[in-house]
Amino acid sequence: MEDKGIRFRIIKDRMFFLFIVFFSLLCAAPLFLIFYYLVKNGLSSISLDFLLNLPKPVGEEGGGLANAIAGTLLLIVLASVISIPVGVTAGIYLSENKKSRTASYVRMFAEILQGVPSIVIGIFVYLWVVVPLGGFSAVSGAIALAVMMLPVIVRSTEETLNLLPYSLKEASMALGVPYYRTIIKVILPTGFSGILTGVLLSIARISGETAPLLFTAFGNPFWSLDITRPISCLPLEIYQYAMSPFPEWHKMAWGASFVLIVIVLLLNIFSKLGAKKWKVQY
Repeated sequence: MEDKGIRFRIIKDRMFFLFIVFFSLLCAAPLFLIFYYLVKNGLSSISLDFLLNLPKPVGEEGGGLANAIAGTLLLIVLASVISIPVGVTAGIYLSENKKSRTASYVRMFAEILQGVPSIVIGIFVYLWVVVPLGGFSAVSGAIALAVMMLPVIVRSTEETLNLLPYSLKEASMALGVPYYRTIIKVILPTGFSGILTGVLLSIARISGETAPLLFTAFGNPFWSLDITRPISCLPLEIYQYAMSPFPEWHKMAWGASFVLIVIVLLLNIFSKLGAKKWKVQY
């Protein structure tokens, strides 16, 4: 009787394990399907001509998206320059002032901002930046993307620093180290892995955004790295080519989608590797 009870528990344990494995694979299935179709349809479009040349006019075959790839990287760099210092500083403030009223408001605003649709952010940046500047530009696109990055960086920085033992700061300040040097030389390096992961995840989030860039960067069929002028990027090119009636442009859209998903995938891989490499044991 006891053996039957043990066998029954083992069977239930294995059935529950298979249940978990099945639904875990079910959750991962959409990702594999998306990646499969992108590789199937987009990999054939990738070539040196695609990566190094500009788009061809309508009716001509060939061409590439070098301007869109460069524009995407430029927008990511500009958005990171704007959002990382602000986001990390806000995260430090929230971690160091957990119970203050101002910190609670900042935390609430960051959470609300994270839920705001990207197209709404694009409209507000259009009204606040594009209209006053008198035209579309890479700067306005970067500002829209930076606003989207901020909540992720702020929350990841705060949560990472909250996990650090308070004894680290106490030990540093007991040795006579000023508060600002304690934050810069002790706290931030110790929590670097979590902050880096949040930054890379925020970059991965904005890399495929199209809606805010329609109102800000606008797109440009020519080679341009002038941050005060309209600029091309992969999400805008994918949108334009996918909506066109030309099969050749559809092929270009698949190629651009493949390049974009590879960039996002690499950012996520680097975030995981960075988290492991710079993880501090305490």
